[in-house]
Amino acid sequence: MWRLRLDDRALLHLIRTWLKAGVLETDGQVIHPVTGTPQGGTVSPILAHVYLHYALDGWFEEVVKAHCEKAAYLCRYADDFVCAFQTKRDAERFYSVLGKRLGRFGLELAAEKTRMLRFSRCRQDAKGRFDFLGFTFCWGTNRAGTAQLQRRTSRKKLRSAIANFTAWIKENRNRPLKDLCKERNAKLRGYDHYYGVRGNYEQLAAFFYQADRLLFKWLNRRSQRKSYTGQSFRDLLQHFKIERPRITEKPRGKLAVSCREAVCESESLRRARCGSSARRDLCGGGRVTGRPTAMTLTILCYNTGRRRVRYEP
Repeated sequence: MWRLRLDDRALLHLIRTWLKAGVLETDGQVIHPVTGTPQGGTVSPILAHVYLHYALDGWFEEVVKAHCEKAAYLCRYADDFVCAFQTKRDAERFYSVLGKRLGRFGLELAAEKTRMLRFSRCRQDAKGRFDFLGFTFCWGTNRAGTAQLQRRTSRKKLRSAIANFTAWIKENRNRPLKDLCKERNAKLRGYDHYYGVRGNYEQLAAFFYQADRLLFKWLNRRSQRKSYTGQSFRDLLQHFKIERPRITEKPRGKLAVSCREAVCESESLRRARCGSSARRDLCGGGRVTGRPTAMTLTILCYNTGRRRVRYEP
């Protein structure tokens, strides 16, 4: 499989060495697996990603989509993936042959994590949700009352994060406050950067509340006497500038393309200018209010012979 893309013998030899690397167990015994990549190896995710690219991604793009009646979509991260189909018939046909396809490559589906469900904004119920990469995906309504796809921290991941934080603060509660709060802030920032998506503030606030509660609890157990009251603990948080829950996902604002920002080969468009009050587009003065759906947005300028203007956000 690697020989199809690589012609470097030294790199291929290194990959074979990685595949044959042993696994050191906790009792000091070294186990050499016959198949698969070494568990916990640094290169294992990369090798698994390339393997699944041939086993699943390429097959889905070239074969599955060609036989689907309507649209189909695949989203994969490592060995976790979600497939979306516009019709139930396409989903059932794909689900019936997926196990056979993976079996040809020595893989199998996890039965407890594999299911088929209806996920539609027209039918919003408790069954129409799923967990993927630590998030629970479901349909809801925004402030305007329209249907919107929502992402929430999954309950399993939230409980696991709280348990891990409890074990950490219990073990490190006797460290100096400056070092303790510095490492705590690093943990909270990492949690913010992953789960700080739009619409997930309530789950973020729930985790930060538990983190503050656990810190207050275990700091007061460092000695027989109670170290902090409610007010003194809030002063401590303010003094060390403890991280607060925040949304880190960048908002996708409405697109407003001005004549100076657009790139076009036409001399007339390069000399165009926008209005003084409203920022107008290049297609007759109307505002562009659509949202970009890819890295490069293509705008059709109807008044210039449908010339394409590329806008790099």
